[in-house]
Amino acid sequence: MVSGGAGPDRGRLRRGLEAASADRTATAADRRATAAAVTAMAAELAAITSRPWTLMEVCGGQTHAIVRWGLDQLLPPSVRLIHGPGCPVCVTPAATMEQALQLARLPEVILCSYGDMLRVPGEGQETLLAVRAAGGDVRLLTTPLQALQLARSHPDRQVVFLAVGFETTAPATALLACQALTLQTGNLSLLDAHVRVAPAMQALLADPANQVQAFLAAGHVCSVLGTAELEHLVERWRVPVVVSGFEPLELMAGVLACVRQLEAGEARVENAYGAVVRAAGNHQAQQLLAQVFEPCDRPWRGLGLMPGGGLALRGPYRALSARRRFELKDGLSRGGPGEACPSCPPRQPGAGGAGHDAAGRPLPLASGLKPDGPAAELRPSPHHADQGHRDRPSCIAGAILRGQAVPPDCLAFGTACRPEQPLGAPMVSSEGACAAYYLYRGASAGPGQREGQQAGQAAAGMPHR
Repeated sequence: MVSGGAGPDRGRLRRGLEAASADRTATAADRRATAAAVTAMAAELAAITSRPWTLMEVCGGQTHAIVRWGLDQLLPPSVRLIHGPGCPVCVTPAATMEQALQLARLPEVILCSYGDMLRVPGEGQETLLAVRAAGGDVRLLTTPLQALQLARSHPDRQVVFLAVGFETTAPATALLACQALTLQTGNLSLLDAHVRVAPAMQALLADPANQVQAFLAAGHVCSVLGTAELEHLVERWRVPVVVSGFEPLELMAGVLACVRQLEAGEARVENAYGAVVRAAGNHQAQQLLAQVFEPCDRPWRGLGLMPGGGLALRGPYRALSARRRFELKDGLSRGGPGEACPSCPPRQPGAGGAGHDAAGRPLPLASGLKPDGPAAELRPSPHHADQGHRDRPSCIAGAILRGQAVPPDCLAFGTACRPEQPLGAPMVSSEGACAAYYLYRGASAGPGQREGQQAGQAAAGMPHR
């Protein structure tokens, strides 16, 4: 059901590493050295592993690299890699997309976002691309500041930026918010849907069905935040967390570091991406985030309401909220005035959670995670479980996002669900796990996958076919 196993042809995988490394290294000798070093790490893993271990990466870029290079197929059978909710496009809830669709239909609005968001379905099959085809003004941006240029170029229109991403892209949105207030750009607003990685990691560990024994942490997120939140997580849950990069050597080094800790009975944060990540992170980016955003509870597609799992506009920056400006009814976050979710019960005193104190107030970003507190408070709430796939019962995107299944486990993978006709967000996004498997391993689930498909359906609460 999950990635792992020695693979049928290590020689083929080594040759693939040599060939695919051509766009990253200068010479054939470098490519051969990379392949040899990765293979040596795989051999060391096989030699030191004494029992089964399950590791999870929580970064879509890392998922694509692992699948592209076939790194999971180089691991010994006792070491499994499962894929977590590492793609912010994939976890953006259907309700947020419904709000974006509602805004995009308004003739006075220019709705803009990153390219992948234009293909993500809402609660039905409609996408922003479909609204654009019907005449809506929906535009693709590559940086948030382009939204400011649009607003200044079209003073008679309302420009709404659908802001998504982890803490890596949130500073750029924060910079946009600062400039919009400074320049008094009254026709620009944000449909903010930024999410935080560490609360999701905590929630996965608190899940009774959790399989994760160690994490590969995303190097780009840690380059912004540093490792403090991960230290809290390790203190609370006693699991190894290794900060890793995105190249084959960096990822295999991360896996090896995780297994070394597990075999030694250790649990600590280890930085295997020291060329980029510092323990303190990027102070300027952190200051910008703390100025514009505060932690809030936010629904994640496939996981439900995530305590402390989002970033909401704070203080004077709430004036930029598209939900406020257009009086959108279905609020998606709790943490700031006007951002309440009407379908959720109010937080009671003493019911703190990730990103909140005991009175339910959001904590500053620097202390957004608490190492103590009941595990139940950190679990995603089934009350607000996302219903984005209720009209597509063959899709098991939720189980895939929780690491309880991989794409070939899904009966719809490569048949009813393909990149040109996706059923779920993990096939839409360029960083989604389903898209990675389809791109690098083809549409066929392959022999021996039927049992995995049935297990995947069971993980999603679906009957076997």
